[in-house]
Amino acid sequence: MRRLLNTLFVTTQGAYLYKDGETVAIRVERKTRMRLPMHTLEGIICFGRISCSPYLLGACAQKKIGISYMSENGRFLARIQGAVSGNVLLRREQYRRADDEQSSSAISFALLAGKLTNSRTVLLRALRDHRHQVDSDVLESAAQHISALRKELNPHKPLDILRGIEGDAASAYFNVFDHLIIKNKDVFQFKTRNRRPPLDSVNCLLSFVYTLVLHDVQSALECVGLDPAVGFLHRDRPGRPGLALDLMEEFRSFMADRLVLSLINLGQIPANGFRYLENGAVLLGDDARKRVLIAYQKRKQSEIMHPFLGEKMPVGLLPYTQALLLARHLRGDLDGYPPFVWR
Repeated sequence: MRRLLNTLFVTTQGAYLYKDGETVAIRVERKTRMRLPMHTLEGIICFGRISCSPYLLGACAQKKIGISYMSENGRFLARIQGAVSGNVLLRREQYRRADDEQSSSAISFALLAGKLTNSRTVLLRALRDHRHQVDSDVLESAAQHISALRKELNPHKPLDILRGIEGDAASAYFNVFDHLIIKNKDVFQFKTRNRRPPLDSVNCLLSFVYTLVLHDVQSALECVGLDPAVGFLHRDRPGRPGLALDLMEEFRSFMADRLVLSLINLGQIPANGFRYLENGAVLLGDDARKRVLIAYQKRKQSEIMHPFLGEKMPVGLLPYTQALLLARHLRGDLDGYPPFVWR
């Protein structure tokens, strides 16, 4: 099994990363502040005005350490990676399946089955853990509706129908998302999902963590030799990592939404941790962003029993494991793709 390595998050503006022997060194204001062995890293994420030396870029590409550039507020800008690994036959099979409507529907069905099941589980967990602090009737009704939509999913239905079912489920889920926030309601209120830009603090946190999860999913796909750009549910669009967005669906509620809710309900994000712009956009402040990154890394290190493999593994390895299972399905080793289902 692959070993969970660290992701280096660089948030200090003006920092310069360079290769020093077999380490990644970070220089700020002409002084080296940190050195990290390259063999302990699986990715580097740079926020804002961060620069890297050409030698470091080459070494990371050779060692398959992906480097992603984000805006200071977490909007994805670009990604640098080395040569695509894996068997070319696997990628050709991926392209053939993506071009076939029935094959795309079958894989999309599995991905959405995982997403809807995990979304429902988030609601049921809230009922179990906070029954006296939430509106039980509202959450139970939403959970039942998502469960009914889950039964409507069928691998033989057209993609547009599957997308419609997913849209209905997402609407039901986010319509009650505010009920999952049980503390600090004066600052953290959720009315509807919005992005580009996020217009409230909750959407700001969701968008930021979704970006982190997408980075990990894309890295996992590249690692097993799949093309992150060619998806089954999300069709081809220039610059869009369709397959990464596909695989991310089953992790949204489990890895991102639950983390955001924990940060809010445990009071780990202060009310003054956001910046409010004149156009209505809400952005994370420096301190709040660092708190989210620390919590995300800690969450990835926690262990969970994989429902299909029956093995304990760090949460951070789930994207890689699911990417590997998808590759095995495309190769013909598995009859169907088994999505990650949180129990």
